[in-house]
Amino acid sequence: MTHPLRQHIEEIIKLSDEEFEFVLGHFEQINRRKHQYIVQEGDIVNKEFWILKGCIKSYFIDDSGKEHILQFGMENWWITDYESFVKQTKAKTFIDCIEDCELLYITYENREKLTAEMHKMERFWAKKSKLGRIALQNRILSLLKNSANERYNLLLEQYPKLFQRVPKKMIAAYLGVSRETLSRLNS
Repeated sequence: MTHPLRQHIEEIIKLSDEEFEFVLGHFEQINRRKHQYIVQEGDIVNKEFWILKGCIKSYFIDDSGKEHILQFGMENWWITDYESFVKQTKAKTFIDCIEDCELLYITYENREKLTAEMHKMERFWAKKSKLGRIALQNRILSLLKNSANERYNLLLEQYPKLFQRVPKKMIAAYLGVSRETLSRLNS
């Protein structure tokens, strides 16, 4: 059976067996339990995580204590606090597990080394980065121009399985609405 990371990478670039083994050698696997953090605000983040199994949320807490969810992550998704990862500054977000998770991670140093030594992987991450920017742009545009109902329906259309895995209060925090508003949208 083909390794899930290889399947993921080969959606963009093809790798020989030797190339994939070289790539995989730059990753480590970890398991985290439900509610366990992989990043906390203030950490210096040196890892980018790829989700083998489980569901994760990235969020920040405002000055009044309200949680704002920036991103969910499920199988085959990448997640980290990217500013901290790239600039080696303090993380501005928390990332924790909504479910028990199996993760692969690559350190910043190993990612830089891998891209320098293997241009195929440089192309892979360039494409993933572009796709990530598109997704972020679409999320910002949706928050600015769409009604709460439109945002809800769009999320439901794009990620129907998310609604079975994530509590409604987290969906509300992601959409930027109250739990009560979400209940009205859901009925």
